[in-house]
Parts: sequence; structure tokens; C-alpha cells
Amino acid sequence: MTHVETRQAVHPDHAKTMDTETLRRHFLAEGLFRDGRIRLVYTHYDRFVVGGAVPGGAELVLDQVAETRTATFLDRREMGIVNIGGPGHVAAAGETWRMGQGDVLYLGMGSGPVTFGGAGRFYIASCPAHRALPSRLVPVADAKQMTTGAVETSNKRTIRQFIHPLVMESCQLVLGYTTLEDGSVWNTMPAHVHDRRMEAYLYHGMAPQARVLHLMGEPQETRHIFVANEQAVISPPWSIHSGAGIGGYGFIWAMAGDNVDYTDMDFVQPEALR
Repeated sequence: MTHVETRQAVHPDHAKTMDTETLRRHFLAEGLFRDGRIRLVYTHYDRFVVGGAVPGGAELVLDQVAETRTATFLDRREMGIVNIGGPGHVAAAGETWRMGQGDVLYLGMGSGPVTFGGAGRFYIASCPAHRALPSRLVPVADAKQMTTGAVETSNKRTIRQFIHPLVMESCQLVLGYTTLEDGSVWNTMPAHVHDRRMEAYLYHGMAPQARVLHLMGEPQETRHIFVANEQAVISPPWSIHSGAGIGGYGFIWAMAGDNVDYTDMDFVQPEALR
């Protein structure tokens, strides 16, 4: 069973007027991971889609989605899949990939129906593509890894880049994930915006009672959302995307837009935030 929810784009002037409930309705994606279902959120930010597939030991097929008006979901799209659960497998275009926890699969445009199976919990990120590129499984060991931040500023973290120009070629999808070291709570600080691209964060690896205080909004007009485990935040190009969490957590970041330059960021130092 596949369920799709559509989210319209929001002007920053409108975002300034939103209360907590309205912010969450527009920018927070809840309930993505449900046994036996594929759940997608179709956004009007670069036509980006985020979602989850939980086979629950059976198999789920992502094929035709009415919102794209194409024969199959990937007819004019590319997709990144991250397994945040147990051992699982994904099949498309006559090929099957076994995925352990943390592995990332890229599926190129035209891959046809996608089948999810096993004990995996699969996070889905997808955007339009203009040409077909080879599908590729990128295990954790093959990711480009970098460490940034410091213990003194409570933001020491490891960034792993998977669908990224330093690892492989894609059309416009860029994807990886960040893990914070014990004792560090801040992610993506200093904050930044990139007007050329939208971004989405999926927070995971959290205790049920834990929360991340996710900061969003224009740098001089910030807002916040409290985010629970396995919830995603949709970040418009005009918005910062940063946060601080209670206890250990990680997050998957995925972007689409005008370029695939990971370093294309307009940094905002903490003293400039309001």
C-alpha cells in the first residue's frame, strides 16, 4: 500500500505568521515508517519527495504514483534509498541489492518499479532527473567521510557523503548523513542557507522520549520545531536548517536544486541569528 501527501511551497513572509501547529503541518513529515506500507510526502520544493518503506518481512512495490502522472514513479526521477533498519533488499530493473544498516542505494531515472523486502526500514529521497545514470549501491565503507566541529562547541560530528560528486555521479540529488559524537548536541552549526537548493533532514537513532530542537526560518526571523525519532523536516531554500538534540542522534540530509556542489552554502554565524 502506498500513501502520498502533497505539500505546497511556502513564501517566507507567510512562514513568519505561522503558529506551531501550522509550522508542523507545512514542514514536518510524521509517520513515514509504518509496517507494510510505503508513505511519501511530495513537496513543491524542487518536486522533492521524502518517504519511508517498511516491508515488515514481506515485499512492497513502489510503482505508479498518481501525483507524478508518469507510468512509473522513476520514469523521470532518480532516487536515493537509505536503510536505517535491519538487513533488507531492494530490487529494480532486473537487479537486486542487499542492504545492511547505513547502506545507501542510488537508482537512476527509468529504473521502473522498485521492490523493498526483508527487515529493512528504508528512507526514500527522490527528485526529478534529466538523464539516466547507472544505479549503484554505496556501502558505508565506500562513503566519503569527514569529521568537523569540536567538543568545546558541542558539535563534533562525522559526515558521510554517499550520493555526492566525490563518490558517484547523479543528476541533482545529493545525499549523506551526519552522526554526532557522544556529548555533542548541535548539528549544522554555524547554520547556513543555500538559495540554489532545498534540503530535507530525517532525524533517527533517537530514544522514543528524546527530541531534537530543529531551527528553521530566515536567519533574522527564526522559528523552531521539536522533532521526534524518524521524523523529517522539509527545509525551503530561504531557511536555515540546524538543531540541538537530547541524547544521541543522527540525521540524513538530502538536497536537490540547481547544482550538486555540497560546499555551495551561505553561512550564518551564531551572532547574526535572531
